[in-house]
Amino acid sequence: MKTFKKIIIIALCVVLGLINIAMDVRIVGKLINRVTPKDGINESLYVDINGTKQWISIYGKDKNNPVLLYLHGGPGYSTSMIDYAFTRKWADVYTVVTWDQRAAGKSWLNNTKDTTPISLDTMMEDGVEMTEFLRSHLGKDKISIIGHSWGSIYGAMLVQDHPEYYDCFIGTGMVVDLTKNEERYWEAAREWAKGNEEDEQLIEKCASGEIPKMSDEYYQARQGMMEKYGYDISAEKSDYSIPATCFFNPYYSLWDWYRFMTGTAGSNPYQDWDESEEFISLSILDRTEYKVPYYNINGDKDYQANFELAQDYFDSVKAPRKKMYYMKDMAHGLMEVRSCEFSDIVHEIAATESGK
Repeated sequence: MKTFKKIIIIALCVVLGLINIAMDVRIVGKLINRVTPKDGINESLYVDINGTKQWISIYGKDKNNPVLLYLHGGPGYSTSMIDYAFTRKWADVYTVVTWDQRAAGKSWLNNTKDTTPISLDTMMEDGVEMTEFLRSHLGKDKISIIGHSWGSIYGAMLVQDHPEYYDCFIGTGMVVDLTKNEERYWEAAREWAKGNEEDEQLIEKCASGEIPKMSDEYYQARQGMMEKYGYDISAEKSDYSIPATCFFNPYYSLWDWYRFMTGTAGSNPYQDWDESEEFISLSILDRTEYKVPYYNINGDKDYQANFELAQDYFDSVKAPRKKMYYMKDMAHGLMEVRSCEFSDIVHEIAATESGK
């Protein structure tokens, strides 16, 4: 009996020792990620935006570089758990701002009791206020935007409505029309599922509206099809370690992680908007005039944001400069999966815009 107790005590000591070592390693990793480059900037803060406190991080190796505001997708799905791993790859040519939009990520953690309904007007007001803050805070007359998925159509609308604030637009996983995007998606899914009667029936229910568009059941069916046929955002392994990125995240405390993992931070306020007619009808198909350079970086297997629809729109765009980049055999997770290849394209765009 005494021997058994000794074994238990030794095992507990070993476990506690390993946890202590892991926490020490995490602290060191976080401290390294918080280091400010010699001539650059590395800060994170909450900004008063349109009645709420919204979180941003700012990282760059040279304060003289142009500012690039990254708009995450969703809407409402922040990538701040991992995005420093890929956005910092752009930091030698841009001062990169990552923003957890209203009620997303760390902005959500700080405003869990906020019941303000999500709407396009509210999001556009947020975008303008954040842009105005960044221009003042970083001493820039204009900034650039890079938007992924929802962030791409969001960014395009900001650039079109306020060209005086922006000097370049980069859309990736480009969304141009929510309704037509879904139509193109189910057309593609019919081809994947040919001969599978069960999948064919589910596809017709979603495409016909029998399963309401953008409902939970609709999203689950849509996501399930992409995962089954190899077109989902995580179809490929990332070129960096996501677990390590989360573990050494300089912005997230263990308490933050706990609230996210357990869902105790609150409910998702975007659900009502996702299912609304306003959201489903979002489109920029008839808005093709840009006063700033227009770039797209898309995957040639992206059906979540249909790459063919994005190409059709690109062909109609009139801008001072424009260029389409395709990443081969790539679905929707361009930045998260092939961050180095994506970064090379961003560097090419930066060189073009700087005249180098």
